[in-house]
Amino acid sequence: MTSLNIHPQYIINDSGDKTSVILSMKDFETIIEDFQDLAVVAERRDEKLTSHKDFLKELEEDGIL
Repeated sequence: MTSLNIHPQYIINDSGDKTSVILSMKDFETIIEDFQDLAVVAERRDEKLTSHKDFLKELEEDGIL
């Protein structure tokens, strides 16, 4: 995940309440990418884990290493 260093600007109503946020496209894209990464992690949380040793063995068996 990316460390966020965003600089939002706020739109306020007549009462002074913040009603909307303006972000740079770079900041917006970073946040969206982070949300997508979190969604993938959540989807895969119940997957079986593979040890590093077993993973390397699989790569060798597949001719990748």
